[in-house]
Amino acid sequence: MFWIDDAMLVAGTLLLLGVITSKISARYGVPMLVLFLGLGMLAGSEGFGGIEFDDYELAHAVGSLALAIILFDGGLGTTLASISMAWKPSIVLATLGVLITSVVTGLAACWILGLPLLNGLLLGSIVGSTDAAAVFSVLRTGGFALPAKLGSTLEIESGSNDPMAIFLTVGIIELLTKEVGWGGSLILLFVKQMVLGGVIGIGLGYITVWVTNRLNLNTAGLYPLLMTGMALITFGLASYFGGSGFLAVYLAGIVIGNSRVVFKKGTLLFHNALAWLAQIAMFIVLGLLSFPSNLVAVGWQALGIAVVLMLIARPIAVAACMLPFRFRWNEMALASWGGLKGAVPITLATFPLLFHLEEAQLIFDVVFFVVVLSALVQGWSLPWVAKKLDLDEPMPNNPPVQLEIHSLRHVDGEILDYTIEPGSPADGRKVSELNLPDGVTIALIARDDAFIPPRGTSTISAGDHVIVVVKSGAGEGLIPIFCEEISPENCLKNG
Repeated sequence: MFWIDDAMLVAGTLLLLGVITSKISARYGVPMLVLFLGLGMLAGSEGFGGIEFDDYELAHAVGSLALAIILFDGGLGTTLASISMAWKPSIVLATLGVLITSVVTGLAACWILGLPLLNGLLLGSIVGSTDAAAVFSVLRTGGFALPAKLGSTLEIESGSNDPMAIFLTVGIIELLTKEVGWGGSLILLFVKQMVLGGVIGIGLGYITVWVTNRLNLNTAGLYPLLMTGMALITFGLASYFGGSGFLAVYLAGIVIGNSRVVFKKGTLLFHNALAWLAQIAMFIVLGLLSFPSNLVAVGWQALGIAVVLMLIARPIAVAACMLPFRFRWNEMALASWGGLKGAVPITLATFPLLFHLEEAQLIFDVVFFVVVLSALVQGWSLPWVAKKLDLDEPMPNNPPVQLEIHSLRHVDGEILDYTIEPGSPADGRKVSELNLPDGVTIALIARDDAFIPPRGTSTISAGDHVIVVVKSGAGEGLIPIFCEEISPENCLKNG
């Protein structure tokens, strides 16, 4: 038997266990990050699997690739409406918030671990950012919803704060290795990361839309692969020129996700599945990299740093960054508790090991412990905290059926799905009474686990999903027909 045969058996088993683990997470509320990491640790050299793995360079490569895929999928699912609502507090949290969190945590690490100042600040920088994979997972699949502005702020922050954490981590490493000095060189590094990452990401996002719509591929399955290839090019090109590949790929995803693209629905589904695969693979690999005995050895010190991070550093950063934008105290409290850590800190914690810095192994073990504790305590309790702070909102019901226009060319129309809420103008009215504009047709009414072919005498009720086929340019004025005035953002589900 060749080695690849054994490798495929192990990979398939771990992937299957990862999928089953996600079901356990949904039922019992355990964060998937913790379960995937635990699965990797169980498969590792000190677990039942006995797999020997200590290749930090490979783990860094897997983590970077997986994060690029996850951030691209996160960008595809981020709407312009949420950006316009929350971009200001998100950007402040993603920059100043990360800096404050890193400095406070780093100073605590110096005192608790007895590290030199730069080494302590390095540890603080590594755990300073919230993790997109963890935040997206909890907020999008956690069984609850937050107020629109707060939820958008946390999602956009988590998708855009990696460049700041990477800048701080790389900058301090270069100071420790004497490759860069204080002042101008550090500022230039920051500007290059942000500006080049932003410009290349937005630019290649629009180029991807243009190429996708004009290439005229004859096979539908090639469109998602085309998009994946462009995402990887975006990440690599930004990194090659010294920009942030993570920021670039996230912004490219936002541009593409908010543009009209051929075979868009199928492409989004493909990348959602690819992001799940990346998340499972990344956390399992990072779990393999950990040695539980090392975590036990640093447990008390790491616990102290985690407490400072969760209860002091993050709340100070949130208060400083969100108070000017007039968030309520309970929203700031939830944002403080929602600063989940995940794969980014563990991936960044491999940097000191790759550069053979002093105390590198200690930093990695402490970071791993902090990430697991953050995901377990904060991720598991976030729905409960949201409920206690009166910030949890019911998740909208998904329609039992969905319609989609499958086409390899642009068609003159789209399909929209409206959820009818109590108090909606359409609630209790017949289809014939809705006065729909020309070019608009109700294709289907989905109710509970059944669907109703629409007729003029069909009555629409609260809880129904009304699926509408709209000719291009004919959709103006549908919001007042189907949506309640006080919460129109919860009404339109896709389009």
